[in-house]
Order: sequence, then C-alpha cells, then structure tokens
Amino acid sequence: MNDLTPGIGHNAPPDPIDTITATYEAEREEAANWTDGTPVENEAQMNEVDALRKAMRQWRLDLERGQKDATAPLRAVYQAELDRWKPTIEDAKRIEGCLVATVDAFKKRLAEEKRAAERAAWEAAEKARREAEAKAQAAADLEAQREAEAARQAAIDAEKAAQAARKDQVKGMRTVTRYEITDHKALLHWIAKNDREAVTAFIEAWAQKNHKANENADGLRVWTEKEAF
Repeated sequence: MNDLTPGIGHNAPPDPIDTITATYEAEREEAANWTDGTPVENEAQMNEVDALRKAMRQWRLDLERGQKDATAPLRAVYQAELDRWKPTIEDAKRIEGCLVATVDAFKKRLAEEKRAAERAAWEAAEKARREAEAKAQAAADLEAQREAEAARQAAIDAEKAAQAARKDQVKGMRTVTRYEITDHKALLHWIAKNDREAVTAFIEAWAQKNHKANENADGLRVWTEKEAF
C-alpha cells in the first residue's frame, strides 16, 4: 500500500449540511463583516445588507429543507413503531379501566367503613385515656392503684388499635380533588382580587391572540409600524 491509498471512510457520502453551507460560503464570510454591531449609514450599505440577508434566509431555508428530508425517514419509522404498539397499549388500558370500574363502588364502600372504624377506634382511645386519668387521680389505695394501672394499659392498647385502624387502608385507591364552578362571575371577581397575576397573564395572552380582530376593545390600543425583517 502506498501513500495514495484512500483511508477508511473515503466512500462516505458528503454531509448535506456541509454541501448546503458551502454554497453560501462567500455570503457568510461577508455577513460576518456586517454583524459587528455597527448600523448601516447609507442606502448603498442598506442594499448590500438586504442582499446578504436574503442569501442567509435562503441558506436557512435550504438547511431546513435538508433537515426535513434527512429526518423524514426516521420520523416515518418512529411513527410506524408508535402505531404498531398503540392498539395493544390502548387495549391494556381499556381492560385496566374496566377492572378499576368493577371494584370502584365496593372499594368506596369499604373505605368508608374503614374510616368509620378508625373514628370509632380513636373515640374509644380518647375515652380510655380520660378514664385512666380519672382513676389515676382517685387512686388512694392499692386496689385503686391497680385499677388505675389497668386503665392506663387499656388506654395504651386502645391508642395502638386506633393507630392500626389508621394504617388499615383499602389498596388501589387515591385521593382526587374535584371542582365545580357554581358562579362564573363571582369566581372571576375573586380571582381578580386574589390572583391579579393570573388575570394579567390571561389578558396579555388574549390581546396577543385577538388584537387584530378586536382593535377597538376597551383598554386596548392597536397600531401598525414598519420594521426590518
């Protein structure tokens, strides 16, 4: 093998980014001379900058077109794989949803029963605690002290039972917060009073989207002016 033998990768196709960019190399170099922050001072300079701007725009459009051409096959493969998995995933979600619906009513009823049991356990613990305190205060002889100790232990056992009832939850349930707007006007006034930033953000987004069609809206000023592009 001699020095003229091509190296590994010599058959690789040229990078389309480099190919497209090379077409505009002269304009890119000239544009660098005009982008140092110094504004143009006469019409001739303006025309030259506009021509460069047009060339750079075309460079960008060519790059975007090349990017789209290069990624289209990848997107097609990606989308095809998504579509291939989607029906089975949707069927699994459908079955899961049906199973959740099947046990929903029973789980809600059971959860309410457990909450009631927990409330009763804590009420019993509180009652036992009060009784233990009363017996302790009245423990003047040996037998009374024994009763007070027994009451104290009963209060401890009752609290443990209440703690266990708190931990005994129905699995597969979660707490969700729901809402209903009962008076739109009242809510709007409340938001305006308590969350002015949210109202301001909505107004600004609305104006940005609708200012052309509602240029005479109260509190809105719409005008036109020229700018470079």
